[in-house]
Amino acid sequence: MFSISKTKIKKEEGIPIMKKIIAGSSSPMLAKNLAKILNVPIANVSVKRFPDGECYVRLHEEVEHAIIIQNTYPDENIIELFLLQDAARRMANRIDVIIPYYGYGRQDKIFEYGEAISAEKMARLIEQDADSVALVNPHKQHIMNFFSIPSHSIDATETLASYFKGKVDIVVAPDKGAASMAAKAAQVIGCDYDYFEKHRISGSVVETKLKKMDVAGRNVVIIDDIISTGGTMLQAIKQLVDQEANNIYVACIHGLFIGNADDKILQEGAKEIVTTDTIESAYSRVSVAGEIAKLF
Repeated sequence: MFSISKTKIKKEEGIPIMKKIIAGSSSPMLAKNLAKILNVPIANVSVKRFPDGECYVRLHEEVEHAIIIQNTYPDENIIELFLLQDAARRMANRIDVIIPYYGYGRQDKIFEYGEAISAEKMARLIEQDADSVALVNPHKQHIMNFFSIPSHSIDATETLASYFKGKVDIVVAPDKGAASMAAKAAQVIGCDYDYFEKHRISGSVVETKLKKMDVAGRNVVIIDDIISTGGTMLQAIKQLVDQEANNIYVACIHGLFIGNADDKILQEGAKEIVTTDTIESAYSRVSVAGEIAKLF
């Protein structure tokens, strides 16, 4: 845990620090939201691609304290982040890196001999040109231990849940792994929560059902940290439709929506998809800027 505000850049008395936000290509909306809350300007930055795909970065103004906001997903955003850090390091006295979605966080340990631990390697590369780092809802909390610089994990669950106050009667996790997230969201909303669990009927048949709640006629939000291909979410929606739930909402912190997963979710029966702006899309109804701003 750390508080960025506790670390000050040494500067002659009476001369203000040039703190600026450097917005990467992945996070322009989030950068604007954070800039408004902190009353900090966004630096003028050029990011372009050469014909062969290589990234070019240039800062057009002086920065003493750089707050860089950029995802490490997809791959091209990683190189852009490194170049933004390099450009900032050549003039700034302090660099705080905010990574809304920490790509390559899934491989956080060795599952089979010979594997790379991508989450750890990314941490080593990022911290080379950073004085602190913050991640929003990393895939696993122990990822933060891979950083040797001050690091902070931001939880956007309560912010996301606030969107559903007065809209739903129950929060549902699509599996047991997301049950704690559903519980936290339910506390914010002021309603019940439940989660789906799997029961093996036979060697080839697995039944998925809610552990305890009856959802008939109730407004439900299914909540998870990440929606990638949406397979787990689709199963949960189908079960809720079969159990005659009323309005079904789908919510997540990080909306990847691989392979038109969003369209499939809506076609399956979801009334609305709600995500944060960690990965910016048409479904980004909630901003994590307020939670990030607390660090400063």
